[in-house]
Amino acid sequence: MGRRFLASVGALAVAMLFVWLVPARVMGQAPAAATKTKAWTPSRTADGQPDLQGVWANNVATPLQRPKSLEGRPSLSDQELVALKSAAAELFDGGGDAAFGDSVFEAALAKAKSFTSRDGKTGDYNHFWLVDRDFDRRTSLITDPLDGRIPALTPEGEAKAAARRRNGPTGAEGVIGAGRADSWEDRGLGERCITFGAPRIGAGYNSYIQFFQSRDYVAIVMETIHDARIIPLDGRAHVASNVRQWLGDSRGHFDGNTLVVDTTNYSPKSGLMNATEKLHVIERFTRVSPTTLNYEITFDDPATWTKPWTLMIPLKQTQENIYEYACHEGNSGLEGILAGARAEEKRAAEAARKSSR
Repeated sequence: MGRRFLASVGALAVAMLFVWLVPARVMGQAPAAATKTKAWTPSRTADGQPDLQGVWANNVATPLQRPKSLEGRPSLSDQELVALKSAAAELFDGGGDAAFGDSVFEAALAKAKSFTSRDGKTGDYNHFWLVDRDFDRRTSLITDPLDGRIPALTPEGEAKAAARRRNGPTGAEGVIGAGRADSWEDRGLGERCITFGAPRIGAGYNSYIQFFQSRDYVAIVMETIHDARIIPLDGRAHVASNVRQWLGDSRGHFDGNTLVVDTTNYSPKSGLMNATEKLHVIERFTRVSPTTLNYEITFDDPATWTKPWTLMIPLKQTQENIYEYACHEGNSGLEGILAGARAEEKRAAEAARKSSR
């Protein structure tokens, strides 16, 4: 898996992982303006489009779903935010186990004195190698429904979730270290270095994207597995329904200062957010300040959820570069996973023989 290079060291190989530590950035709540201020207007490209170009980082610590302990609380108080940042600074000083994804917020909220990012046996990450996360007052990325939670699953979605619990994930959001390992096809797409899916909402782990614009196209390059989405803006229709792709088929247009991207035609093997090939995604990119790009995503799959749901990520502009992601098909990590599974099976068989004597 990839990491970002350390800026002061250059290219540093550490067990096939690359790391880039970006400077700490903490998002605070701006004081309310005493008087009405003029709305900020984004600059334009040579073709007259709102300029979204550059590298944008998603290192937000806000969890996808609102924790049960904060039910009915869409935002924290100023005092709670200060306490949360203080707990995070103490927990994630670089000396302990790494925390990924929503566990950063959850551990700081619980003021956990110890936690582990993985199984505690196979060389867990040290938090030193991870980027600092941005805290704000929000308690969930999800803005709709208002409870900040993913809607209930449909019966079909429930059946798929039960199968996934039995067999382990195989889609783009597959959890590393979980599930079957009878063959490489049992492992998640991200673990197999195929794709992390698009849109990718995970933060803090190579979660950088870069925009390129021309009159007729927008290209969005994701750092993880260096997937590139080339999105036409010329009003063409989606491809035929029998054409299915890992990242779906995207079409874009500008609605005022907002880039709207409509994506359908996902492969049934994509597994994005554990949805089916019926998934329909609408993304909205709106530059709201020189350094902030509000990224709103709506997921709609009537075969998976009882209603659509929407989240918003405030992407932050960065002067860092995107580097090649150190991941490739059939990597040595996957070889080790399969070999380890065979070793566990051998030990279990030997134990069974001994107990039968």
